[in-house]
Amino acid sequence: MYTFDPERYQRRIAWFQDARFGMFLHFGLYSIPARGEWVRSDENITIEDYQPYFDAFDPVRFDARAWAKSAKDAGMKYVVLTAKHHDGFCLFDSQYTDYKITNTPFGRDLVREYVDALREQGLRVGLYYSLLDWHHPDYPHYGDRYHPLRNDPSASNEGRKWENYVEYFHSQVRELCTNYGKIDLLWFDFSYNEMRGEKWGAAELMQMVRSLQPDILIDNRLEVSGEGFGSLAEGHPTSYHGDFITPEKMIPPEGLRGKDGSPLCWESCVTTNNSWGFCRDDPYFKPAGLLVKKLVECVSKGGNMILNVGPTAAGEFPAQTAETLRQLGLWMRQNGESIYGCGSAGLPKPDCGRFTRRGNALYLHVYENSIGPLPLPDIRKEQIQRVSFLASGCEIAISSSWVHSDYPDVCFLDLGPAPVLPDPADTVVKIVLKERV
Repeated sequence: MYTFDPERYQRRIAWFQDARFGMFLHFGLYSIPARGEWVRSDENITIEDYQPYFDAFDPVRFDARAWAKSAKDAGMKYVVLTAKHHDGFCLFDSQYTDYKITNTPFGRDLVREYVDALREQGLRVGLYYSLLDWHHPDYPHYGDRYHPLRNDPSASNEGRKWENYVEYFHSQVRELCTNYGKIDLLWFDFSYNEMRGEKWGAAELMQMVRSLQPDILIDNRLEVSGEGFGSLAEGHPTSYHGDFITPEKMIPPEGLRGKDGSPLCWESCVTTNNSWGFCRDDPYFKPAGLLVKKLVECVSKGGNMILNVGPTAAGEFPAQTAETLRQLGLWMRQNGESIYGCGSAGLPKPDCGRFTRRGNALYLHVYENSIGPLPLPDIRKEQIQRVSFLASGCEIAISSSWVHSDYPDVCFLDLGPAPVLPDPADTVVKIVLKERV
């Protein structure tokens, strides 16, 4: 039986905390109605009324290599794809169901093409698997919190055998951990009400997964949903604890810590607009500059950011999403050094932006310029070895201007005469210290 080993745990999460930036992909039958991945639950759609989407599913412009290249070019280091979402539809060729992509007009194992494409690009492979299943006959229907037929008394739970469903989904997870080579990350979703922990057969499930994929990372949602931290944070990890915490559509006000005060591994799940699955009527896309700042915020607090893309029914990234990813990639190519392998600087948040840090290198993310030279109130001149703009490598001088002579104990940087920063989203200043502050 799996038991928690702190040293092995730290080795397991090392690549994840170095990567800092990943892509989430929500894709499935729900991409056709284009009203989000919860459409079947939200609109109480029966299996019969949902069937036309299965019969029509044929993402003719799907290109796994294009997806992988978009993630790589945007500066992401890992990708997580919804192998099965709550509607029960599988993007992989499972032997345990007919409700799978190889039985649609598309006819191919999309997960197979996805994992191969990621490996070609040198990206870490992640798969999402929903613990919920609104298609399986043994999953609770009437009275469940989320099932599309939860309010239909005729959808009685009489005769439904929960143990059959547990065996089914364990078998599918075994397939994912056996048939696709090394899987770096497994993202379960999600626990609610009494449906958590051993209700899922979690100890047996985790033992099986870790025996097949010893180095795999697993999220915390066998125990919790987007709310809650899980047993590792509480200081008494169960055999099915999560390796990282998964705040959703928000960034914690501070870095997450366990009850003993030690920093926790976490990943903020962020959408490009307000939706996970493709939603035709959601035009509220976040600008690339804002997403840069949110990524920096996560890293400055010791966390990761995974940014979601909901491909269209044709299998393409929406045009506005693709453009956002392109802009993120431009910034990351020049400034990724301030993200990868970085974490909290252990310094107060500066007025102008945020700090990230790796070793004796501080990265000051400047969101707005100062009037006159830029103050560094928490760093002394004698601690600094050199200062430069990260993107260009150009030297930045420590200011000796008379305008700040009233503040002799504060170090100021001379960013030059232009009132506009070189990068209006985030100009990164690299400060190499002689020794750690």
